Amino acid sequence: MNGHSFQATLEPDGQLSHWLPVSRKLLRAAGADIGDTVSFKIMSVEQEPEPEVPADLLKALAASPEAKAVWDDTTTIARVDWIHWIISAKQLKTRAKRIGDACDMLASGKRRVCCFDQSGFYSKALRAPQAAE
Repeated sequence: MNGHSFQATLEPDGQLSHWLPVSRKLLRAAGADIGDTVSFKIMSVEQEPEPEVPADLLKALAASPEAKAVWDDTTTIARVDWIHWIISAKQLKTRAKRIGDACDMLASGKRRVCCFDQSGFYSKALRAPQAAE
């Protein structure tokens, strides 16, 4: 952005397109502010970057060596799907259940989340923020 190199994953916007989350730290590094027009050079990466695994999921995986072994052996995209399924839960109770279910499914050898409709990935919970008018 404005000549400042960074790597980020484009996120679904809930309308069959994508958006780029831009942190204040990135804005500062690029010498930009909210509302500024900036320049971008977008390039694909050779290998999908590893997703940031939520702490509660990491803790559950550490407690289940069988689940952790399958997790480590899945693809990056499969891990992204597991994470998005978990973080798309609207309630903490649902999130905790999904983490438990994920560990059970992984421990049984399931490499992909069985009950995650990827169209749900484009849910209102994961939409791009609306611009201020």
